[in-house]
Order: sequence, then structure tokens, then C-alpha cells
Amino acid sequence: MPETEPPAAVMRRQGGLDPRSKILLVLVCSIAVMSPGGLRFVPFVLLVAVILALSERAWTRALGLMATATVMGVLGWMLPLWWPNAFTAIVALACTYLIRFAAAIGVGMHLIGTTSPTQLAAAFRAWRIPRPISVTLAVMLRFFPVVSSEAASVLDAMRLRGLAGASGLLRHPVLTLERFTVPMIAASLRASEDLSASAILRGLGSHRIPTAMHPPRLGNADLILVLVVAVLVTAALILPAPLT
Repeated sequence: MPETEPPAAVMRRQGGLDPRSKILLVLVCSIAVMSPGGLRFVPFVLLVAVILALSERAWTRALGLMATATVMGVLGWMLPLWWPNAFTAIVALACTYLIRFAAAIGVGMHLIGTTSPTQLAAAFRAWRIPRPISVTLAVMLRFFPVVSSEAASVLDAMRLRGLAGASGLLRHPVLTLERFTVPMIAASLRASEDLSASAILRGLGSHRIPTAMHPPRLGNADLILVLVVAVLVTAALILPAPLT
């Protein structure tokens, strides 16, 4: 009978990051790009997000980040030069602000895509985060993918009835909203009940402190990440800002 390799060992062998490193990375990148003068950090945070997406072979996400950054860069910095008027000024202002969200969300998607609720809860226990906060965040990490999957199923059913997309919304706005909202409310309630039952079966509410089968450990990948981020932050502070 073949031996099963522990998930933590698989993660280390594949160069995976500790959940605590990923959480700190999301916080640092979000604060950096959202702070005053944070535009100088946006290219470097986007670069980190693309590298993380490529490391987990999320090709669609990596291409999406690069395409989004390119479109926002063109609309935000080049379009006002080519066609100066009030409309392009508003579009440019919106893009120069939204590109910060794109960079932060790109890093956050790596945390969501590579961290299970169990790993996140173990990382919070290692930090001694209060249980109400850790349980809430861990449930949210599981809840949103379930709701996203249900939304995709509802949209597929609406597409078969000709109600999905802009054409369906324009022809039957009330019916389209009804056929999307009502099933989503029912699916969200059903998902929350299933997750609550699963959490109770896993011992949620017990006064004993649960132990992790594979406790989080900082490894070489985390050290490399810290060095890369330190180099990028130093470069962002020393070199001229490409986005102003």
C-alpha cells in the first residue's frame, strides 16, 4: 500500500509558503499601495502577485493581472495625453485608484487559492488570535468559494433560459434579478447551514484547544519571500516611481 505524503511536506516540497507569511504579505502590500504615495509600490506589488500566481501555476490569474495592469496603465496614464478632455480625466482618475485594488487583490488571491481553512485556523492559533476572529475568517475562506460555485451554477441555468448577460438584463430586468437573487439567497442559507454542521462536527464550540496535524512551519520559501519583498521595497523607495 503506498504511503501518503503529509500535505505540509507536499507544500514544502513544492515551495509553498507558510500561511502566516502569506497573511503578512497581504497586509504589507495592501497598506503599501493604499497609503499616500502608494502608487510607487503598485508595479512591484503587481510583480509579486504575478510571480505568486506563476508559482502555483495559476496561468489565467497571471495573465489576467498583467492584462488588467496594462489596460489600467493605458487608460490611466496614456489616454489623457492622447485625448485630453473631462471624460478621459475621470477615467484616468478612476484607473489610477483602481489599479491599487488590482495589485492588492492579486496578492490576496494567492492567499485564498493556496490556503485551506484548516491551515488558516492553525496559523491563527500559532499567533494566539482569539477564536471568534479566527473561526470567522476561516469560515469566510470556505464560504465565498462555495457561494461563487453556486453563482456559476445559477448563471448557467439562466443562460439556458436566455436571461444571462447584458441582453437578458436589458430585455427582462426584473425577471433576471429575481431568477438570480432568489436562488442565491437559498444557496447561501444552505451553504451556511452545511458549514455550521461541518464546524460542529470538527469540534467548534469545544473549550479544548485543538491541535494541528500539520502545524505551520516557516521554511526556506518564506525566507526567500522576505528577501524578495525587501529588495522590491528598497527599489521602490530608491528608484524613480514609474507611476505618478
